[in-house]
Parts: sequence; C-alpha cells; structure tokens
Amino acid sequence: MTPILIGITAMIVLLAISAIGVPVGIAMGVVALTGLWLVAEPSMALITLTTLPYALATSYTLVAVPMFILMGMVISSAGIVTDLYNFIHRWFSSLRGSLLMVTTVASAAFGAVSGSSAVNAAVFTRIALPEMVRHGYQAGVGAAAIGAAGTLASLIPPSITVVIYAVVTGQSIGRLLLAGLFPGILTTVVYVVGIAVSVRLFKNWAPAPSARYGWKERFSGLRRLWPILALFILVVGGIFMGWTPPSAAGGIGATSAILIVLLQRRIGLSTLWDCLNRTIEISAVLFLIVVGGMLFSRFLTVAGFIPAIAELVLQIGLTKHAFLLSVVVLFLFLGMFMDTISMLVVTMPFLHPIAESLGINPILFAVIIFKLLEIAAVSPPFGLNLFTVLAASDEPIPTGELYRGIIPFIVFDLITIALLLAFPAITTWLPEHMM
Repeated sequence: MTPILIGITAMIVLLAISAIGVPVGIAMGVVALTGLWLVAEPSMALITLTTLPYALATSYTLVAVPMFILMGMVISSAGIVTDLYNFIHRWFSSLRGSLLMVTTVASAAFGAVSGSSAVNAAVFTRIALPEMVRHGYQAGVGAAAIGAAGTLASLIPPSITVVIYAVVTGQSIGRLLLAGLFPGILTTVVYVVGIAVSVRLFKNWAPAPSARYGWKERFSGLRRLWPILALFILVVGGIFMGWTPPSAAGGIGATSAILIVLLQRRIGLSTLWDCLNRTIEISAVLFLIVVGGMLFSRFLTVAGFIPAIAELVLQIGLTKHAFLLSVVVLFLFLGMFMDTISMLVVTMPFLHPIAESLGINPILFAVIIFKLLEIAAVSPPFGLNLFTVLAASDEPIPTGELYRGIIPFIVFDLITIALLLAFPAITTWLPEHMM
C-alpha cells in the first residue's frame, strides 16, 4: 500500500470505530498503535506508547488548559456572568431582538475569562434562554443564538482550542491567543448586525422591544463587572506586554479568580471544590483526545502519509485559495460528525505543513481553522454546542426549529471568514506588534 492509501484507510477505520461508540481519544490511540505495529515494528509502537503520552502529560505548555477551564468555572459559579448579562441588557433593551444581541455580546465578554465554548453555551442557556422564552422569543432561535455565541470562547483569548492547536502544530501560544482577539470582536459585530437584520426579516423570531433604561440605570451595574476586566488585563495584557508566558498567565488568572470570588464571598469552599472536580474531569477528557491525536499524528508521519500528501498538493499545483476552499469544505463535512478538538488533532498534522508549503501565513491559517471549528461546533446534526444547549435547557426546544435557527449564524460565520481572508491584517496586526 502507498503512504497515501495507508493514511486514508486509517482515517476510515478511525471514523468507523468512533461511529460505534468508542471514545475518539481511545479510537485514535488504537488505530495509531496498530498502524505503527504494522508499518514499522512492534518496538516502535511500544516506545511511542511509553514516551509520547508522558511527554505530553508533563508538558508545561498544556498547564494553561486546566487553568483556563478553572478560571471560567469559578467566574460562572460566582454569579458574575449574570451581572454581566443584566448590565449589557440595559444597553440593548430598546432594540428588537435585544436578548439575542445581549447573549452574543455577553458571551463574547465571558469568553475573555472562559476558554471553553461548551461552558459558555451551558452557562448562557441557564441564564438567557428562560428570559427569551418568557418574553416571546422563538425557543429554537434563542437556543441557536446561545450555541453560536458560545463558540466565541474558542476564539477570544484565553482559549483552550488555541493552546491545543499550538501544541499540535508547534506554533507560539502567545501569538495565537492574541491573533484571536480582533477576529473574535469582528465575529461579535457580524452576529449583532446579522441578528438586527434577521429580526426585521423574520418578525416571529423576536417580539418588539418593551423595556427601556435611562443612562443612570445603564451604568449602575458597571462596578460589579470589575473582576472580568481585571482578569482579562491580567491574562491577555500580561501575554501582550510580555510580562508572563501563556501557561503562567493561566495560573495567575485562575488564582486571581479564586481569590476575588472568595474575598467577595460569592462562592463557598464546597462550590470551589465542585469547580475543581469539574475542571479535572474536563481536562482529563481533553488530554486523552490530545494524546490520541498525537499518537495518530506520529503514525501518519512514520507511514509517510504527511510528506506524501504535501508533495501531492505541490505536484497538482493547488493554489492557496483552492486549498483554503478545500479545507472549508472538509471542515464543514467533518463538523457534522466529529467534535472540534478531535477534528483539530486529526487534521492539523497534515494540513498545517501543506499550508506552510503553499506560503499561507500560519497565524491567518490558524484563525481560519478556529472559525471553521466554531462552525463545526454548531453544525447539525451533531454540533457539540447544540447538544450542550439541549442538555442544559429546562425549556422544550423543537430540534427542527433549533436546526433552522442555526443556519443564519453559520452564514454569519462564513461572512466573517471571507472578511478575514480579504483583510488579513485583522488577524495578523496584533501578534506582529506584541512585545
């Protein structure tokens, strides 16, 4: 078998094993070790199994993952997100579809202290969806807006997705984290503008505005939001100014979040213990997927698949734009069947080298991938954020209505990708000027 045929066969086997219910991290590890055993020799498989997982588990870089998760867990458990939501609501209340816009902006702001899109989606499902239903919004559209807005946490720093991408591709975590800031803001603006247009085209989406607030009321809740601003400055500002590396910034952010909420008596020790337990559970699952993905990557390299596919792309003369279009189509397809982290660790070992060989800016390519992963997180029928919203909701949400409601947000994301490709400085300016 040729290297390309070996790689394609391994991916088909991987998808088949995952489809019967085997956790994707384990499935990748099994396929990788079996492949190494067959294409190299048994000792190669055993050495890889004993050294690579240990090297990843002891990686200082990956320390940022549980720290970002813990910071988001602590802030969401302390009720600060509810204060944030209420504050932003006062500013948008006079607009039709205000609760959809508020959820988008508040989710983007919470993304500045939460690295997980699933956590964002779950938190705002409990906060925003009951309010939307009570005010006469379509439940499916509201749930779709929450799921889509939750994906902003995977782009706006700090982001778990960015850290894992950097580990898989060997890129600078600091530069990638900063690269997501302006695209995240752009995505938020596109969402808000898109919602404003959509609620006028589809008037059954949202009722007419009913509440208005004066300037004093709008500013009244600002003082309760200083923890989010302080944490954002500590984490992102520290990385930008060069004061702290990303892993240390995660530790500083998590420690600061714990101290703030304990000193304000917003949570007790039992709640903090629960946050620690949930952080461990989520981190363990993510690490299993990353280890499986790196084993799979090692197998593709040893089998010769990655260099062979890169050489094939160069031989057929694939242009940058044709390659990027192919990546968009690939991720739209995979997003219907795989979770985002699994897609990332499976595809980047061979897509990233191809992008480099074609001369595509690695920072721009990374952000495009992050945007495609956001789309994958809300792509029917298996978008992770859609299932998160359904699982966290106490309101009945018709599945068909949810799937119809998410389509405009996928279109908004595609528009954002087009803008990022047309104006790459949106992505590259900040990391190029980091100190």
